[in-house]
Amino acid sequence: QVQLVESGGRLVQAGDSLRLSCAVFGRTFSLYAMGWFRQAKGKERELVAAISWSGGTTNYADSVKGRFTISRDNAKNTVYLQMNGLKPEDTAVYYCAVETRPYGLGREADFGSWGQGTQVTVSS
Repeated sequence: QVQLVESGGRLVQAGDSLRLSCAVFGRTFSLYAMGWFRQAKGKERELVAAISWSGGTTNYADSVKGRFTISRDNAKNTVYLQMNGLKPEDTAVYYCAVETRPYGLGREADFGSWGQGTQVTVSS
């Protein structure tokens, strides 16, 4: 049974930076693509960033390109989301996710398990 535990969310001001972390348990982390999703109130969940199992491929939503960076540390079974230049519209609950099968590239449809989420609030 895979378990994902996010941390790092908090209240920040517009323009600030924040790094989210997600520790993964119960899976051979290095074999699986990882992603970060977010869901704002009243909106559907969206894939913000994804990283392939090898770390060689990353993808970002247009709304965060150039501001957010996803990375992974296989030695720590942890995936990160570095968020710079935060905007009020980035306010959401952020979830990390892992793909259902190994050796994936991080396609949205392939994610099958999510963490409990961490709240990020950006004040203007």
